[in-house]
Amino acid sequence: MYAVIQTGGKQYRVQEGTYLKIEKLELGVGDSVEFDNVLMIQSEDGIKIGAPLVEGGKVTATVLSQGRHDKIKIIKFRRRKHHMKHMGHRQYYTEVQITGISA
Repeated sequence: MYAVIQTGGKQYRVQEGTYLKIEKLELGVGDSVEFDNVLMIQSEDGIKIGAPLVEGGKVTATVLSQGRHDKIKIIKFRRRKHHMKHMGHRQYYTEVQITGISA
C-alpha cells in the first residue's frame, strides 16, 4: 500500500516505514503529524485517485528530527564589470517516518 501526499509545495510517494525530509514543520521531536492532502492511494482494493484530494484519505507520521540541508553555493557574476557576489543557503527540514496510511 502506498500514497501520494502533498506538503510544503511538493509531492511525495510514501509507504509505511518510509523516512522523508520535508519542508520545516513547527513540531517537536516525537510528535505525531497527519497529512490530509492525499492525492492518491493504492491498496489491495485498487487505486483511488482524488479530484484533487481523496476523500477520507489520511497519512500519519512521527517527527524524528529537525535540521538543515547541506549548503548550496550561489555566485552572481557580471562579466567585464569587476563584480562577483558569493552567497550560500541552507534550507531547514523536518525528518519524519510514515507510520500509517488510511483511505
